[in-house]
Amino acid sequence: MGDGTLDPRFEAAFAEYQRRTPHSKELWERAHRWTPLGVHSNYRYLDPYPFYVHRAKGVHLWDADENDYLDFNMGFGSLQSGHAHPKLVEAMGRQLEDGTVYGYEWERAPEVAERICERYRMDKVRFSTTGLEATHHAVRFARAFTKKQYILKFEGSYHGSHDSLLVGVKPRIQVAGEARKPNSAPATPGILPELSQRTLVAPFNDLEATREIALEHKDDLAAVIAEAIPMNMGFILPDEEFFPGIRELCDDLDALLIFDEIKTGAKYFHGAQDRVGAKPDIVTLGKSIACGVPLSAIAAGPGIMDEVGPRKVAHAGTYNSNPLALIACIASLDHILTEEGLDRSAALNARLAKGYAEVFDDAGVTAHVSADGVSGTVYFSDHPVRNWRDFLTVDGDRSMLYYYHCLNSGLIPSGTGPDEQWTISVQHTEADVDRHLEILGSVAERLAGAPQAGEIEESV
Repeated sequence: MGDGTLDPRFEAAFAEYQRRTPHSKELWERAHRWTPLGVHSNYRYLDPYPFYVHRAKGVHLWDADENDYLDFNMGFGSLQSGHAHPKLVEAMGRQLEDGTVYGYEWERAPEVAERICERYRMDKVRFSTTGLEATHHAVRFARAFTKKQYILKFEGSYHGSHDSLLVGVKPRIQVAGEARKPNSAPATPGILPELSQRTLVAPFNDLEATREIALEHKDDLAAVIAEAIPMNMGFILPDEEFFPGIRELCDDLDALLIFDEIKTGAKYFHGAQDRVGAKPDIVTLGKSIACGVPLSAIAAGPGIMDEVGPRKVAHAGTYNSNPLALIACIASLDHILTEEGLDRSAALNARLAKGYAEVFDDAGVTAHVSADGVSGTVYFSDHPVRNWRDFLTVDGDRSMLYYYHCLNSGLIPSGTGPDEQWTISVQHTEADVDRHLEILGSVAERLAGAPQAGEIEESV
């Protein structure tokens, strides 16, 4: 609550969480002495303290108290493989004996680059380590190639925590500005105002408003960057005409179209470009591209990377294309991110999404389910979500209540919070989906009896 008191709806859930996780509490009390919030990514923090993981295998994860969780978060989408996939374990074990970082190119790097370019229909690729690095360099490459300054992104979307794109990310309504012309609001202290103003912000799924914003800087727009399917405000499918229209707009303005497919790139066989009906000029890949091993890629069309090199356009990194990450990528492409494997996961995803809608409907819980491919989310809202302003009306408290009740029942239903989604890995089975829905049924009954967000204010 705003005055520091605990929302009564969470009292029982928090009490059960604390009963189950005493060792995590001890670890947190030690960790937060040395580390802000006791975690090394803000998104890992959880009230009243985060749980700490001991081990994971298959689709199960065990915390420091040996609680067993059925995992549908899958490392925030980085584990299309599931945990400790045997093919990854085997390949990485062999490579460990031959070294992890050479400081020079590995002999199989050309093979991996060729396969990435062919699969994602690009001309050239450079490997980095994190998604943050990939989108950072994609913006640099776009500005260098077009010799223009401005970047346009979409409100609510997250492209990594670097200054150029940490703008218009989940803005509070007080600073967001007009719905059809959002402010370029920095998402954190420490970003120079003059830098954030070089990043334009447009409403997702509003082609006309985006066009108007872009045309204001038509002579100096280097690129439009977008999540092909926004997965940082839940799971938002674009309108059918949206990205074909954005592609046309970029062509008209001689600007590049960058698809941030850090999340989606491994959820569809060729990435999401076929799903959304538009081909990007640059695509960034990460997360499941090496199924849990840090690897990212910036892949681009003809000519865009021609000036990347010493004393020209900078791109470097000691861990870039390290053999441990690339062998994991090879194993992922060969054994995990196959059309057959993704199709099977997609069928399970459709079954889970259908079950979610039925469970909440039967329980009388107001919610909307959005799903496609191997992922989806549930919005506690009385209307579908098409953009950030729609997302602001989602009942975030009810979403977190659902999350805690699931955790306490041995289920990690998705990433943490209403802005995340679930992932179906190649190791999930029909039985795992059925168990997820069984737990959801008991959670839905408790949600149906809990006061709505507006009601709780009146009862305190």
